Amino acid sequence: MLGTGGGGNTYLAGLDLRRVLGPDGAVAILSPGELGDHDWGPIISGMGAPTVGIERVPTAGRFGRLVRAAERTEGRPADFVAIGEIGGANALRPLCAAAESGLPIVDADPMGRAFPELQMCTYMVAGVAPQPLVLNDGKGVEAILTAVPDSLTAERYGRALTWGMGGSAGLALGKVSGAQVRALGIPGTLSLALSVGREMVRARARKRPTMEALMSVVPHARHLFTGKVVDVARRTAAGFARGTIALEGLAAHRGGRLRIDFQNEYLVARLEDGRDGALCTVPDLLVLLEHESGRAVGTELLRYGLRLEVLALPAPYELRTPAMLAVVGPQAFGYDLEYRPLPGDLLARPEPDAAQAVAPRRERAPGTTFV
Repeated sequence: MLGTGGGGNTYLAGLDLRRVLGPDGAVAILSPGELGDHDWGPIISGMGAPTVGIERVPTAGRFGRLVRAAERTEGRPADFVAIGEIGGANALRPLCAAAESGLPIVDADPMGRAFPELQMCTYMVAGVAPQPLVLNDGKGVEAILTAVPDSLTAERYGRALTWGMGGSAGLALGKVSGAQVRALGIPGTLSLALSVGREMVRARARKRPTMEALMSVVPHARHLFTGKVVDVARRTAAGFARGTIALEGLAAHRGGRLRIDFQNEYLVARLEDGRDGALCTVPDLLVLLEHESGRAVGTELLRYGLRLEVLALPAPYELRTPAMLAVVGPQAFGYDLEYRPLPGDLLARPEPDAAQAVAPRRERAPGTTFV
């Protein structure tokens, strides 16, 4: 759901996590408030095109090795694993890293969803150094860059290395301290993902509509469109899956036609007749659910004839600051569109006051759970 079409295939990553955990395994989840100021952890995720990732079976120990490489470079053991993005398989890869390294994971991330490029996160926008930058191909090849000046350079070099590694790589994007997680992270996103998953499982067991289950966890979600995929234009280039899909309206939307653009993730949804401009734009989340099963559909699984429900979820408040919108708003992706935020917050928090609205949120109640 939070992958908005990207972030990697959750089925394969889920199989990998089940294998790592075994029947009795557990990963400790810490709130940001439980971290010491000088505790540190590598920022773990994957990099590459979802269309490539679905063709590559996960390799045992791949993400744990990213942690060990960061520790060697830092010269001391890590205290926790940080999530690079909470969307798609990248929500599960840090859990694999935590399980393989025996470390806890922190209940926060810097995106609140998935984005296609490394600079598109609160840590990088705030100036956290993207070093050490570690990538591995799952077959023993490992690259460590230790003098990366900024996130745009990390994106350029990381994308080239990932393409050379076959289009999919494990990634450690520098490191964060406990103080930085509290100041810059979006708290509670792992808990949100768990809550969404549990509600979806309950809904299927009780034969309830999964769309209603999602809306019970994210009360500000909006249903935009019901339709059938009638066209898919997709290509994989330079480490991204790019393209457009067209949906022909069904039920209450019969006669309408919706177009959705994507770059790994769904970016913009608009009616083809041009009325009302865009219905939803990045950084708000576009979620496509298969009509029958209620499962979220990634860009790599789009095909003609799929019947889909299109939902829009509001972005976390942390993504709506001027500094963040400069790198994750529609204009950052080349669209001549004004960002019109959906009402509410992804985590159903009250609207921040004027002072908080231009600065990252810092507070998170402590508490430990297990998965």
